[in-house]
Amino acid sequence: MAKVSSKQSKFSKEQYLKWYESMLLMRKFEEKTGQVYVQQKIKGFCHLYIGQEAIVAGTVSATKKEDKHITAYRDHAHPIGLGMHPKYIMAEMYAKITGCSKGKGGSMHIFSKEHNFVGGHGIVGGQVPLGAGIAFAEKYLGTDNVCVCSMGDGAVRQGALHEAFNMAMTWKLPVVFIVENNQYAMGTSVERTSNVTDLWKLGLAYDMPSKPVDGLTVEAVHEAMEEAVNRARRGDGPTFLEMKTYRYKGHSMSDAQTYRTKEEVKEYQEQDPILKVLATLQQNKWIDEKGIEEIEAKVKALVDESVQFAEESPYPEADELFKDVYSEPNYPFIID
Repeated sequence: MAKVSSKQSKFSKEQYLKWYESMLLMRKFEEKTGQVYVQQKIKGFCHLYIGQEAIVAGTVSATKKEDKHITAYRDHAHPIGLGMHPKYIMAEMYAKITGCSKGKGGSMHIFSKEHNFVGGHGIVGGQVPLGAGIAFAEKYLGTDNVCVCSMGDGAVRQGALHEAFNMAMTWKLPVVFIVENNQYAMGTSVERTSNVTDLWKLGLAYDMPSKPVDGLTVEAVHEAMEEAVNRARRGDGPTFLEMKTYRYKGHSMSDAQTYRTKEEVKEYQEQDPILKVLATLQQNKWIDEKGIEEIEAKVKALVDESVQFAEESPYPEADELFKDVYSEPNYPFIID
């Protein structure tokens, strides 16, 4: 039985049920993605989020619909947590025209304007200055919206992160920077890439409020995000959170995982964030076996529907190559 946090009483039964269903959908979708990838129905790179679901779930519950979200290429779970139907993500990975990026982006470039998901990005750390820019736009437009900018631990080695941190603090931009530290940048451990292994301390160089968070516990993620988001909405600027987490699968589908032991993976699997939520529901008698079976059946139906939708959708026509290359100008004045 997973350990239950002493702080869980502040959250409602409804919140736990929502977390459980959302996280389970992320997990089962990713497991199915791995299966169809092996069947060669998905091409190119593919990075699974299995084990890290609490970060998305806690982030979404602590933010509002109008807030913007941007991340790296491990990006399937984020839009699911934000409410996108997973069939559009699966279709995108199948390179079908019905995909959320019209089949042009694939696994690493999921996008949804409707859900304010400003995309997964394939360049390591490339989304960090973009996240600061999105926050600048929100401040310039006078909204109280926040940008949540997520990255992997490998991205903190990029110079662009430091430039973005400096600008975000100087201009007090409404952005929450999250490093999802799953301990390995591809196959290289954090300890082998930097003398600073407490990644949250990097924000202190800019006097940015920064701290570590238990990324395997959804309540801890929500509470840390709530504090950071409120700070940003007040106009007090950015926060840097190191979400300490773990991925159960390899960096990508081609990863042989020779850099870690099976015992290490098992140790973290015993701290599974989904099992923690389920344990809380069961210990509070908020769910019984029938309720669990109903959620599992609902999730399975959504995943099956996603695969069927992707299988039956058409590929883009050849002329799609010439579309979405340039945006149509929408100037408030006339250019001769």
